[in-house]
Amino acid sequence: MASPKKKNILTKALTGISGFDEITQGGLPAGRPTLICGSAGAGKTLFSIEFIVRGAVQLGEPGVIITFEEKAEDLESNVSSLGFDLKKLQRDNLLRIDYVHIDRSEIEETGEYDLSGLFIRLDHAINQIGAKRVMLDTIENLFGGLGNNGILRAELRRLFGWLKEKGVTAIITGETGEGQLTRHGLEEYVSDCVIFLDHRVINQISTRLLRVVKYRGSLHGTNEYPFLIDEEGISVLPVTSLLMDAQISSQRVSSGIPALDRMLGGKGFYRAGSILVSGTPGTGKTSIAAAFAKATCERKERCLYFAFEESAPQIVRNLQSINIDLGSYIEKGLLQIHSSRPTSHGLEMHLVVMHKLVKKFKPRTVVIDPITNLSTIGSMQEVKSMLTRLIDFLQGEGITVMFTALVFENQTNLQTDEGISSLVDAWILVKDIEANGERNRGLYIMKSRGMKHSNQVREFVITDSGIDLIDVYLGADGVLVGSAREAQQLNEVTGIELRSHALGRKDREVDRKRLVLEAKIASLREEFESVQDELNKSFLEEDLKKEIMEKNRVAITQSRNTKSTGNAKK
Repeated sequence: MASPKKKNILTKALTGISGFDEITQGGLPAGRPTLICGSAGAGKTLFSIEFIVRGAVQLGEPGVIITFEEKAEDLESNVSSLGFDLKKLQRDNLLRIDYVHIDRSEIEETGEYDLSGLFIRLDHAINQIGAKRVMLDTIENLFGGLGNNGILRAELRRLFGWLKEKGVTAIITGETGEGQLTRHGLEEYVSDCVIFLDHRVINQISTRLLRVVKYRGSLHGTNEYPFLIDEEGISVLPVTSLLMDAQISSQRVSSGIPALDRMLGGKGFYRAGSILVSGTPGTGKTSIAAAFAKATCERKERCLYFAFEESAPQIVRNLQSINIDLGSYIEKGLLQIHSSRPTSHGLEMHLVVMHKLVKKFKPRTVVIDPITNLSTIGSMQEVKSMLTRLIDFLQGEGITVMFTALVFENQTNLQTDEGISSLVDAWILVKDIEANGERNRGLYIMKSRGMKHSNQVREFVITDSGIDLIDVYLGADGVLVGSAREAQQLNEVTGIELRSHALGRKDREVDRKRLVLEAKIASLREEFESVQDELNKSFLEEDLKKEIMEKNRVAITQSRNTKSTGNAKK
């Protein structure tokens, strides 16, 4: 029986672009042309150059750049800010840059078009350094003066066929046309792989998105993926949905507040879990988050703090007033605070930034304070989708995350937790408790999955020595907080003192009465003993008297007997 034929597996060339190789399951099709299309400023040239540079530096695959717009000097200068040293790569024979000028007027006048000259120059550059990768930027300049669609299609096929025969992995950039991916509407059909880059501006907020439109012979992600362009190049975020396959942990981590840990069974939160701390303005949400960050650093673990309201110096200064010194942990490299305004990026871009910083800093805990501000740049559903993906990513990395969210007294349904209260593992609610003309704070554990936790309301106290939770204090009118609790405690202490004083006075009175009674008893005892002595004396005298009388009687009797005997003898 003949063995089944093995499927031909498409060979791929890694781009080295963070996240993109995950989306395409290995990069671009090796030995085939790929079209990168998009509007002006979408990042086509940068994507292509990074593909060439990463291949040369990381994989040792030399590359050739053919540019029809920018000269080599301009290109080198433009990408130097990203850390790409094209001059050095050329000196090391890992890169060749060739600027080709296309005179459109000559093509329009003669009507002739021949790519043979381009093929000769390109072939020479490839052979000179043994190039494996090629970049052509942009195809509009190459065919811009050609109006005959038949010739255009034929020349496009000829160009793409020549690149395939040469066995190089090629990237060709193209600009978006009216109602089609490219200006001519033909390039995408002859390309083996088509990548579309989009730069959208909605409500004055820009977002960059990438989509794999076409990839012959390979599975790939089909969604739109946000990507970021910064000083390190392009970063693509491939997370699109909850996978629910993250490893769980039974290990606990402290909240940084011993009393809160005791409310959570004495051990704190589960590691790699998610915690939501929501509350009205000024209830201490940031203080709770800072205590959590401090506890992380005290364990010699890293914490990444995303702040959307205050700058890092503001946070450090303000928390020093409650004896939380985060500055020392920043100096030790255990804490990093990333502050930004929500309006600086779109939601997807914020997600990319977080993803990238987490990968770079490798924290064990993450704090996001507050998530409510993100609602200014997206709808409730969009924010929830973004945070859902973020939770999934952090849990997959084994990172414990704490969110803070703002709620208002008139929002009885607590919608400003952005709908993630059902997704998080633990939910802490801090509320104002107004009574006796003052405002105090109460802390509740709304839920904590998988562990026993207190159902009591604790008074949340913030002082210059730190933060603490006061045990439930019940008075005649219910739970007492603030000055009412202190007044009741004072009354109870006073009552105890008064009772103690009254008991002492009664004890002294009892002691005096006991002494008087004992004195009386002693007097009566002495009187009794005196009477007893008198009685005993009387009894003794009677006995002595009887004894004497008996002796006298005997003596008299004997005397009589003696006299009677004497008379008889006479």
